[in-house]
Amino acid sequence: MADRVLIFDTTLRDGEQSPGASMNADEKMQIARALERLRVDVIEAGFPSASKGDFASVKAIADEIRDSQICGLARAREADIDGAGEALAGASDPRIHTFIATSDIHLRAKLKMSRDEVQDIAVAAVKRARRYTDNVEFSAEDAGRTDSDFLCRMVEAAIDAGATTINIPDTVGYAIPQEFGDRIRMLRERVPNSDRATFSVHCHNDLGLAVSNSLAAVENGARQVECTVNGLGERAGNAAMEEVVMALRTRADHFGVDTRIETTEIVPTSRLVATVSGFAVQNNKAIVGANAFAHESGIHQDGVLKERETYEIMTAESVGWSRNRMVLGKLSGRNAFRTRLQELGVHLDEQQFEATFERFKALADRKREIFDEDLLALVNDEVTRIAERYKVARLHVCSDTGQAPEADLTLEVDGAERSATAGGDGPVDAAFKAVEAITEVDAELKLYSVNAITGGTDAQGEVTVRLERGGRIVNGQGADTDIVTASVKAYVHALNKLMGEPPAKHPQL
Repeated sequence: MADRVLIFDTTLRDGEQSPGASMNADEKMQIARALERLRVDVIEAGFPSASKGDFASVKAIADEIRDSQICGLARAREADIDGAGEALAGASDPRIHTFIATSDIHLRAKLKMSRDEVQDIAVAAVKRARRYTDNVEFSAEDAGRTDSDFLCRMVEAAIDAGATTINIPDTVGYAIPQEFGDRIRMLRERVPNSDRATFSVHCHNDLGLAVSNSLAAVENGARQVECTVNGLGERAGNAAMEEVVMALRTRADHFGVDTRIETTEIVPTSRLVATVSGFAVQNNKAIVGANAFAHESGIHQDGVLKERETYEIMTAESVGWSRNRMVLGKLSGRNAFRTRLQELGVHLDEQQFEATFERFKALADRKREIFDEDLLALVNDEVTRIAERYKVARLHVCSDTGQAPEADLTLEVDGAERSATAGGDGPVDAAFKAVEAITEVDAELKLYSVNAITGGTDAQGEVTVRLERGGRIVNGQGADTDIVTASVKAYVHALNKLMGEPPAKHPQL
């Protein structure tokens, strides 16, 4: 282990806590499969005790995924630990991750417990988790602000109780790299039994230092980094998996360690997470942003043409950007379609495949060339399909210079058609008002975002709509070559989510 860092991905647990990023069971399974192809060491699949749905999702992932350890989060409570153990029973290498807060502010304001009480609870939790698996992780929540002497005591006790991984979270993103690295080194040097556990870190990005803090920890002996795809997560997010991995890979001369990550799967996984979560990746995002390998400056272009290494420290292909793509069209058959989906790492059951193929043929009648991004959008629309109380039946929009746009919309509502006509400041506004008139759902539009899936005037537009109602926030997505149609699909998708069961709340580390 001296030369390898484990990658613990918590996109499905901590990442899902981003407002509006909640995922259904099918979406979580799609991401879990992508993380397995990525060769993530540990997938934190969720918090089984949060809800029946979360339990079922963790269990399904544990039963299917075999090349990654599957982890379930549990508070230091018997019921949580027992629930995690039951959900993970089918996993090839299950891990129970239990935690309790250790900083004085959390002990005083949240737990209302003494240090001794917290230590006793932590020890009991680790011992109970060992009934189900030898692979037990203990986290000291808010370890970055915990008294050093008490933290050493807690870590020693947790290892003695049977914890094989000790996680040191910077829960509120307060740490500075040098001090955080020093804290990891201090624990490894002062805790007598530290050699019996792998030290892990889980850094939040409130000050934009999550990746830096994680790397500083690795320099000081941490051999597991907890992170999320695209840095997804509550508030400012978590350490971005792709940045941590490529920093270790690109600067192996400095860190002297590497991961087992299959880096060519980074971009496809990033795209999947962005689409499912509704959180688009900014163009200048490191590694996975659209401009990450773009050069506009003449000096840079000249240098790259002469020798790529003048301005590129890694290749675009090494992280999954592909310049050799199969282009499908309306003459493409099922075999070519199935083959390309397999090459993209997409696995559909026969019913999903047939439904997606029919929509592919319909799209090909309107769009001459179908690119990988188009296929992934079609697949996502199918696998993320939810119970539809509302469904778009017909849409007609009239927009003329000098006249107010008007939308004539028909929705299926619980199987019966309802229609409305509405005007607005623009065609999208008019269409949304028609939706509101039919559904009578009082929701506030928090975000409207449009991204072109590919280039060209016939490109599909991918729309994300974020709605809030009664404190609950959801995202809806829609894709179509007609941007107004895509917008209505996204709005209706969000409304269907609002009508569904609220997602369970996960604790934060």
